[in-house]
Amino acid sequence: MERKSDNIFKRVDWPTIILFAMLAIMGWLAICGSTHSYIDSGFADFFNQGERSGKQAMWMGVSLLCSLILLCIPKLTYRNLSIIVFAATMLLGILTIFIADDTKGSGSWISFGSFKIQPAEFMKSATALMLAAFIGKREFKMSNNSDFLKAVGIILLPMLIIIAQKETGSALVYLALFLVLYREGMTGIFLLTGISAIVYFVVGIKFDSTIMEKLSISIGQYAPTVIIQIISISLVKFWCKDSRTFITLLATNASFTLLSYWVAIYLVEFNIMITQYLLLAFDVIYLLLQTRLQKEKKNLWVALYIVGAIAFNYSCSYVMQNVLQPHQKIRIEVLLGLKEDLSGAGYNVHQSKIAIGSGGVFGKGFLNGTQTKLKYVPEQDTDFIFCTIGEEQGFAGSAFVLTMFVIFILRIIHLAERQDDRFGRAYGYAVASIFFLHFTINVGMVLGLVPVIGIPLPFFSYGGSSFLGFSILLFIFLRIDADRSVNK
Repeated sequence: MERKSDNIFKRVDWPTIILFAMLAIMGWLAICGSTHSYIDSGFADFFNQGERSGKQAMWMGVSLLCSLILLCIPKLTYRNLSIIVFAATMLLGILTIFIADDTKGSGSWISFGSFKIQPAEFMKSATALMLAAFIGKREFKMSNNSDFLKAVGIILLPMLIIIAQKETGSALVYLALFLVLYREGMTGIFLLTGISAIVYFVVGIKFDSTIMEKLSISIGQYAPTVIIQIISISLVKFWCKDSRTFITLLATNASFTLLSYWVAIYLVEFNIMITQYLLLAFDVIYLLLQTRLQKEKKNLWVALYIVGAIAFNYSCSYVMQNVLQPHQKIRIEVLLGLKEDLSGAGYNVHQSKIAIGSGGVFGKGFLNGTQTKLKYVPEQDTDFIFCTIGEEQGFAGSAFVLTMFVIFILRIIHLAERQDDRFGRAYGYAVASIFFLHFTINVGMVLGLVPVIGIPLPFFSYGGSSFLGFSILLFIFLRIDADRSVNK
């Protein structure tokens, strides 16, 4: 092995630091653009502590100092202290539930006079460290149910705490950590389950009132059952690799589904959902029999998937009506096109689209955005900061920012793959996953592709806790990467 230099600044990955610095500076300029008027303000005003740009610059300085300190802490220390850091941040998160002030319906901020801090931002790096340390244990095996459930528990605990703080959007970020489990050997059926759940929810809700021609059932009822059939039969073929069971299920489901549809249209009108229920029941029973006869547990998982998918599908309506808050329900309905509310829940996204569209190809120029200057876009320096980029820098500037984020995330994945142990690799993937989810959800939210759930854009959205939290997350990994063994 090559001997490592004692100077941490020679071992640290400078390309990643340069990317971080570029994103941070562009983010600060975007905040300047969203909070200052036209160029009648002097450059010194950008650093005025009474303005958000000045406060963000101060937090950037604090984050830089903390990042330098983090680079001086050895990798082994992070690994050994992970459980203490995790426990401390979880306790702080629980304490926040009881002492936090109400801030726009959220109970996740602790106030110290005019100074506020959001513990949830620091729970991300603590959870990533704890998960990586647990996965990094020599005896850890993803195939061991006990180990797998403990890893899932590490992810779910902070989610539950943050949900109790009424910060549902921030809690969803932790779902990104399941990508770490997937990289370390978790079966892809869990990711498929999550993706298909989104499909069932969207199809079931959006087409619940759309009646199928010549039949008395809605597409929202019928389509999800067909999708469940297709996915489960595909799993038998490509995951279980059980050709005999695949042919039996395919022939039975396809023939009876088509036959029932033909009979209901041309012979006797009846509720074809009865056929769908019977076919899905047959699929479950047949898969359970094959599990017992062939001793193949994968068939059991597919059977459980069918049962879970049916239960989830028929719970969607209940969740929409009885679980989601009114503002959350309206946001989903607006996103799915079920309602048009340009003055209410859809106002932010509508104004954001106008701002981005008005930027054209090259934008209106720094500090020259009219939509943002006239405050048409709410939260334009926090959750909707990307619309400022679109208006001032246009398509070219927006594309450049998106490209920089993609390169940044791919660079982190590259560093994660070159680690010499599971601890470093798992933490690297946790960092990449969290940045990826924040990036995609925030930009999608601003463009109206996903519901508005209040997730900041890393290094761009105004917020000291957010910027510091992302910096801690990144620079811990840069130190872990710097301490890896280097092969000749």
